[in-house]
Amino acid sequence: MPRRKILSDAEVLKATRQLFAAGGEKAISFGNLARATGLAASTLAQRFGSVEGLQAAAARDGWDEIGTRLDAADQASQSKGPQALLKALEDGVEPFARLLMLSQRDTAALEAASAWRNQVEMRLALRIGQGEKARQTAQILFAAWQGRLIWGLDELRLKDLVKRLG
Repeated sequence: MPRRKILSDAEVLKATRQLFAAGGEKAISFGNLARATGLAASTLAQRFGSVEGLQAAAARDGWDEIGTRLDAADQASQSKGPQALLKALEDGVEPFARLLMLSQRDTAALEAASAWRNQVEMRLALRIGQGEKARQTAQILFAAWQGRLIWGLDELRLKDLVKRLG
């Protein structure tokens, strides 16, 4: 009879993403994760097969978590403009750029990242208007928002950008 898991896979994968955040790809090892979680390195190896498998699982799990957050942010900002959706998405979510970097070696994780981006752009477009112009404006707004987050461009006001693009 298999033993009960002390930590769920989701908790282990979150810890993996935290290791990545603290030290990059080189920080992710079964030994480091064992120290961070209190689980045996051999247990982690049995669960995920290889460090590459662990990284891929952590990336895919991160996109699943962010996808759930998108649904919640969409509901919370339903009657508001596109910038309200983006602001709601920022709250309590790990940096998207870091997750994208972790996803680089796994096709399924990259596909999840792309699907998430498409979902955000679609929801932005619905808040902006109809047709091709709304879709293109949503793409620009998404790119500006991501650039603002990655580069710390606090002076870039999304509300003003939406007005200029409208």
